Amino acid sequence: MTEGVFGRETGHEQVVFCQDRATGLKAVIGIYSTALGPALGGTRFYPYASESDAIDDVLALSKGMAYKNALAGLDLGGGKAVIIGDPATLKSEALLRAYGRFVQSLGGRYITACDVGTYVADMDVVARESRFVTGRSPEDGGAGDSSVLTAFGVFQGMRASADHLWGTPELAGRTVGVAGVGKVGHILVGHLVEAGAQVVVTDVSAAAVERTRAAHPGVRVVDSADELVRADLDVFAPCALGGALNDETVDVLRAKIVCGAANNQLAHTGIDKVLDERGVLFAPDYLVNAGGVIQVSDELHGFDFARAQRKTSAIFDTTKAVFALAKSDGVPPATAADRLAERRMAEVSRLRSIMTP
Repeated sequence: MTEGVFGRETGHEQVVFCQDRATGLKAVIGIYSTALGPALGGTRFYPYASESDAIDDVLALSKGMAYKNALAGLDLGGGKAVIIGDPATLKSEALLRAYGRFVQSLGGRYITACDVGTYVADMDVVARESRFVTGRSPEDGGAGDSSVLTAFGVFQGMRASADHLWGTPELAGRTVGVAGVGKVGHILVGHLVEAGAQVVVTDVSAAAVERTRAAHPGVRVVDSADELVRADLDVFAPCALGGALNDETVDVLRAKIVCGAANNQLAHTGIDKVLDERGVLFAPDYLVNAGGVIQVSDELHGFDFARAQRKTSAIFDTTKAVFALAKSDGVPPATAADRLAERRMAEVSRLRSIMTP
């Protein structure tokens, strides 16, 4: 890939590099679009192998947030941030507050929240230096852990996928494989067990697996994601990091539906077409995992969980609409979802040309 941000030609409005040597902070904030409003997206704290890998991730994630927020019906643009380093050793109050000052310096063009490696308590610290922080603790007027509605939204997307493919949204008796039972996957397993599904899980963290087994003794565990995709599944739910659907996994995948919480599940352009040709129904990740951003964005209006959950329930209908458009246009669902998101961004941003007093 061409080095440098401009060489990537991704269409981003702004990319900000943030460094504070004293705390070890090295962060990149990507703002893909503010066509619908301020760019909202979480902060990922991760030990990237290189700065280039971090840039790749923030550019892909921030673009995905723009499309996610558009499809979710939010008046928000898309952004994302990454902090380079191991959160277990590098994270500190001083680093988070330094990061908060950089967020504040953008004047509201970017609003942050939790992501991989960051938590509600971290957002409370960031918020001591910035007004533009969501995903805060309930004690501070926030929505708390956004994993709750992220998992609920994925569950609604999975029900819509089942309805489209099998004529019923019921998942009772279906076998669902969940790859990654961390913050979101663990909650998703609970919804699936309650719905009567047979659940198979895997995770690189033995502690995460044991926590899930303790809560749901009936789940089956396999050793690896590779073993899971080869298993006899009805639904495959990638809920860890992105890139789970590559040429190798798609070639051996036995599930008829892919619907999970992980961002950027398609390893490269064209994988969605391969899935479509193989008769595998792919529920676009940024469509079904929007519950979290719906939850934290509700903080901007004074958080009300019931209201946020009602909005998240609409993921069922939006997913059905995407599948219907994909069928009518003769394209994979990921292309149909892109078209719906791009249409809304274009239509709403055009209205800004209408002057108001």
